[in-house]
This record gives sequence, C-alpha cells and structure tokens, in this order.
Amino acid sequence: MTCDEAGRRHGQPVVERLFAPIRVGRLALANRLAVAPMTRVSADQDGRATRRMADYYQSFTEGGFGVIVTEGIYTDKAFSQGYLFQPGLTDAAQAGAWCAVVNGVHQAGGRIIAQLMHAGALSQGNPYRCHTAGPSAVRPKGEQMAFYRGSGAYPVPMAMTEVEIAEVVEGFARAALFAKDAGFDGVEVHGANGYLLDQFLTEGVNLRQDGYGGDIAGRMQLTVEVVRAVRSAVGGEFVVGIRVSQGKVNDFVHKWSGGEDDAAVIFGTLGRLPLDYLHTTEFEAWRPAFGETGASLAALAKRYARLPVLANGSLHDPKRAVELLANGDADFVSLGRGALTHADWPARLRAASPLAEFDPALLSPIADLANAERWRGAIKERDLSNGHHTSGEAA
Repeated sequence: MTCDEAGRRHGQPVVERLFAPIRVGRLALANRLAVAPMTRVSADQDGRATRRMADYYQSFTEGGFGVIVTEGIYTDKAFSQGYLFQPGLTDAAQAGAWCAVVNGVHQAGGRIIAQLMHAGALSQGNPYRCHTAGPSAVRPKGEQMAFYRGSGAYPVPMAMTEVEIAEVVEGFARAALFAKDAGFDGVEVHGANGYLLDQFLTEGVNLRQDGYGGDIAGRMQLTVEVVRAVRSAVGGEFVVGIRVSQGKVNDFVHKWSGGEDDAAVIFGTLGRLPLDYLHTTEFEAWRPAFGETGASLAALAKRYARLPVLANGSLHDPKRAVELLANGDADFVSLGRGALTHADWPARLRAASPLAEFDPALLSPIADLANAERWRGAIKERDLSNGHHTSGEAA
C-alpha cells in the first residue's frame, strides 16, 4: 500500500500522524516511527559492536526513522547472554564499541535506545556459563532457533538463587549506566518475549515459593526491582522504557490466564514505576488481546499504565499503523519486518514508493547482517532497474 492509498482510506494523509513529532520523557523525536529491536548476532565474539553494526543502525536514521531500539544487549557475564555473537554492555570495552554506533545515528539526526536483555532459560549461546538459569528448573517449551545458531530442545535451567537474582538486578543497572556513558538516548528493559523477566512473570514457568513467585505481584517483583535499579543508576532525566508481551519466541500463542484482570495488574504496576514509556508487542498489534473482541494489548497498556505506548506487531501495513494512532491506542509504532525489508521505509512511504513484502529468506540461514546485506543489495538492484528511487534510500 502506498502513502496516498492509505491516506485516502483514512481521509487524511498518513504523514500527518506517522510523521508528527512526539516527546517521550525528555527525548524529542522527529516522528512516530521507531525501529523495533531485532536480534542480529553480528557482534564480535567478545560482545563488542562492529563497524558493520554502526552502518546498519545509521541506515535506519538516514531512511527516516525517528528512533531506533537496538537488538537485545546482554547485561552481565553470568547468565544473561542469549546468543553467540550477541552484543553486550558489561564492561568499558563493550560500551566503547557502542560509541561508533551511537555517534553515527546522532550525526544522521536520529535517536537510539539500548535494549537491555537477560535471556535466562532461553539462552542458547553463552560462553560465560556452561548451563542456563531461570526462575525454576522447568524446561522451556519449543526448540532453540536455528537462525540464531541454536539446535534441539532447550536445556533444563537451574533455579536461580536469591544471590543470583540480585546479580541480575545489578547487571541491568550497570549496563544501563554503560549505555548512558556510551551516549545512548535511553534504555529499554526487555521484559517480553519469554526472556528472563517474562519467565519470572509466567505461570507454569515460575514455580517459586519465595518473594519472586506465587501471585502476580510476586512474579512481577524482579521486574519492579530491575526498573527501579536502572532508574537509580541513570538518574531522572534519562529515558527508561520497558517491553512487554504475552507471546514468546518459544510460545507464540501464550496468553495471560487472568485476561484483562492480569493486564490491569501488570500495566498498573508498571505505570507506578519510574518509566517513560511501555513497548507492547503482539503478532498483530491491533487484534484483541483476549478472545475475539475487546481492546488490544497496546490499548490496555494505555488504559492501565497511563504512559506513552510504543506498539509493535505487523504495523508495516501503514493503514494499521495509522488506525492505532488515530484510535488513541498507541502514541508511536515500531517496525521489525518492515524495517528489515526497507531501512528507508519512512522515506518510501512519504514518496509513495513501493513497499515490498517481508521475505523470510532475509533471516536464513543465519539472521545476521551479512545475510541481510546480500538481500538488501538484491532489492536495491531490482528497484534501480525498475526506476524506483527515494532520496532517503539506504543500502
């Protein structure tokens, strides 16, 4: 769908909503379009960001995105790393390597937020530990992801001790401070998609009987401690957000058993924390969160947290993205598949240039930047041969 087609359906151009400026905390963004966090397993083996990563992130800013949320960055040298060649923020060397990434985005006029991630029981590539750890000794559903160099069933994790939980909290706070020192514009705590904080939240995965288990308040306790520790580390003016989902990378159809009652507790708790925004993600962001009718997860976040909401989930369809903003269900939107397909998605939309469908081949055999560059090169050659061009087009 082109910008003009979407605009005609809504009675006004898409650009009037998707390209309106917005302020999130102390951060002014040029528009409502964000790049979603996407694991790219392209750091060096010591977890340092590379020149290729700097070019990759800068291309999104050059293509018109107002803000980028990075791939998940591991937070400690214990159990947090999820994938081989995942970048980290655990020491000065890793923080220093991110400076080139941040500087490139800033020089192109963009903003960039570091997503802080602890994989917990879903770790499938961690050179710091020979086993995994999570809230309880429960084998995760599903199998490891081949395009992130995994294979077979997830191992049964060790149940974390309270000392190890305290190390998790300290790791998030330390990584947040490293992110601030590296020049990032904010941090996003990864509380979604089945990773550690989500594991603690999830019934059947968290079987603990201490203060980190039991009812929903206990299962949220680690998230509460992490957010407070991160805010304490970075101060009051640095942007802090959190990502939340129901579905998981190893359990796409998971739903909170208490439905909207659970959503009210979860989002109400997050709304009382020192956060600047919530980032909700579902496969299709506009669908009812529970059952066939009712509010979407993004709308429930708005209702109960009363914070700005960044919505994610198949919003590379401009019509859907505009509807979500127009209905007041979200304040800005993030694109994953759309951004991977076109680093210059916003520029293309404004120029009414074609928007290609996402091709899963972009993630195969490995979802890294080398493979993505080959795919993007083929798309660019095709566009040039067809006479399509936008001033913001990126490689």
